[in-house]
Amino acid sequence: MKTDYEAIIGLETHCQLNTASKIFCGCSTHFDSPPNTNVCPVCLGYPGVLPVLNEAVLAAAVKLGLALDGKIAPYSKFDRKQYFYPDLPKNYQISQYDLPIVEHGKLEIELVDKKTKAVSRKTIGVTRVHMEEDAGKLVHAGSDRLAGSTHSLVDFNRTGVPLLEIVSEPDLRSGQEAAEYAQSLRQLVRYLGVSDGNMQEGSLRCDVNISVRPRGEKEFGVKVEIKNMNSFSAIQKAIEHEIERQIEALENGEAIIQETRLWEEGSQRTISMRKKEGSSDYRYFPEPDLPPLEVTEAQKEAWRADLPELPAPKRRRYEAEFGLSPYDARVLTEDREVAEYFERAAAAGASAKLLANWITQDIAAYLNAQKLTITELPLQPAQLAELVALIESGAISGKIAKEILPELLEKGGSPQKLVEAKGMTQLSDPAALAEVIAQVIAAHPKELEKFRSGKGNMKGFFVGQVMKQTGGRADPKLTNQLLDEQLAALGN
Repeated sequence: MKTDYEAIIGLETHCQLNTASKIFCGCSTHFDSPPNTNVCPVCLGYPGVLPVLNEAVLAAAVKLGLALDGKIAPYSKFDRKQYFYPDLPKNYQISQYDLPIVEHGKLEIELVDKKTKAVSRKTIGVTRVHMEEDAGKLVHAGSDRLAGSTHSLVDFNRTGVPLLEIVSEPDLRSGQEAAEYAQSLRQLVRYLGVSDGNMQEGSLRCDVNISVRPRGEKEFGVKVEIKNMNSFSAIQKAIEHEIERQIEALENGEAIIQETRLWEEGSQRTISMRKKEGSSDYRYFPEPDLPPLEVTEAQKEAWRADLPELPAPKRRRYEAEFGLSPYDARVLTEDREVAEYFERAAAAGASAKLLANWITQDIAAYLNAQKLTITELPLQPAQLAELVALIESGAISGKIAKEILPELLEKGGSPQKLVEAKGMTQLSDPAALAEVIAQVIAAHPKELEKFRSGKGNMKGFFVGQVMKQTGGRADPKLTNQLLDEQLAALGN
């Protein structure tokens, strides 16, 4: 009988902040600048230069700590993390070691059942958040810039770009949970406005620590780190592969060694990179060129006042205030700007459920196809509310709404005026509609005979003919009611 194993997973996430300048100097943080143009003696580590902390970095760290419900350190400091690599001009990185700015936080994640859309929630502990500077970037042979070359070059533009490192507790148990944690973290930094969280540009980089142990054991297994994952799906796949690899090795009597492995996208596997370093290898000591940090209660409360409503409480409010399902609340709150659009439309008085359906389905599909954000949409929230109100009042049908939606999405404007200009108001006069139904029944005696003989599905045929004759303007509910009455009378 095979041993039942469980995975123990923790994430170390580096989040690049969207400050205009670097963490310890005034150089630009612009992403796509020509190589080695956003540099100066400070970020290049010239002798005799002194770093100065960018206050916007501290503000972002404290805001994230508050959003994670973490403990903000009243006293913290910077440390030198020493290692030798070509992209590190000082041969050390300024980071935080034993006194980080934030400790003991937590982050709620949601797991969705793809079949039922049922949502379950889990809280993941956050060990710490600390500030540090980024290293440079090596451009290797074979890249576009070095086509045909046999060597690598270094671009120091990224050196000194501010990072927050967020370290989770080992509370994750699957690739799905880890990917969801990373997405929830990206959502949070976007809500706070401190980072764009773009994994493709390296604004959010995740390293996974993973081990397996027989279920029920308290001791952790040997930890392996995985790097080089540039998407949430890659995080999930890499973890699932590594869990299988470690279990298979243990079942075959092999030892797991503590190492760093890379996720190889092409072959969908992890490969060994190097033996994992310990903290003693970095020879940390306090940074002598930067004074310790003290965060006062007044500063902390001022930054707390800047926080927006956060995703988790917003989801719960949508469920309580608007009566939305956990799934709809989740989809609407994934993006802060979408949530704000929804709330402005709901404030105009339209049905929250109908608004949610239009935003998460038709509008979302349009934005995705056109590669637009909702803030670029010509259709304003009040105009969408007007469209939904027309449907609710019976002035137009859902079918008519879908017909005019493309023009509204491209140009905006009043749905009421557009409906009137096109003569598309819903036909809901009982007398006029009854006359149309009578004409349709009279024009199709063979179909009427089939209905009388017990073929109930012929009712759908008559509804379709009424819709065809009225150009889709017939009120569906009233049409069905009046058709039932006339067919029942003819059946006698």
